[in-house]
Amino acid sequence: MVSRGDDKSSMKGRLTTAVPELADADEAILDRLLENAQIVKLDHDRFVFHAGDLCQAFLILLDGEVRVQLTGANGREVTLYRIGPGGSCILTTSCLLSNEHYPAEAIAESDIEALAIPVASFQSALEGSQWFRRFVFDGFSSRLTSVIQKIEQIAFTGIDVRLAGVLLELDRKGVEKITHQDIAVELGTAREVVSRHLKRFESEGWVRLGRGQVSLVNRPQIEALAVPSFGD
Repeated sequence: MVSRGDDKSSMKGRLTTAVPELADADEAILDRLLENAQIVKLDHDRFVFHAGDLCQAFLILLDGEVRVQLTGANGREVTLYRIGPGGSCILTTSCLLSNEHYPAEAIAESDIEALAIPVASFQSALEGSQWFRRFVFDGFSSRLTSVIQKIEQIAFTGIDVRLAGVLLELDRKGVEKITHQDIAVELGTAREVVSRHLKRFESEGWVRLGRGQVSLVNRPQIEALAVPSFGD
């Protein structure tokens, strides 16, 4: 859904709140970016884009959280990264620069609002502003580094180590309800693999399993296990 009631001044305020460093940006560049921009609003669990979609705008998230994931031919899913307020998507940037279609999909994990900057405005600002190029490529390189780290973890780190890390992160965020399938998507593995390892963790007295719930019982052991290592 697109909100058409936001004027340029309102959008500028929302943007600089989400990305404080933009408050020092050249006014002419901000005006050019926002000339035809719109506020896009999506409900929880809606797709922001699907694999194969044509990239039509550069998005900066203003509120909420978006999960970007890949889905294999066998239906298995893996989370690549998440985008929070002030963030942008490296796949969007890549597609805008290469004129390619999206290779993955993005899902709103909460109700979200994003600033959608049309392709022409994005390209004009990118070509004409050193400041905007730095903003775009700093975000691109930072996110790309996290994706490479994710791939390294999947390729070289044992599933029990990565599972322990996910459990600690869920506990840190206060997530109480989570399915084995949701955890499998985070790890890029099969649900059955997650269930098998969680059962082992439970038998060791490290976690307690309930219906759609995993509770930490022995945090020190989980923390010790989560130390990065290589191999299975």
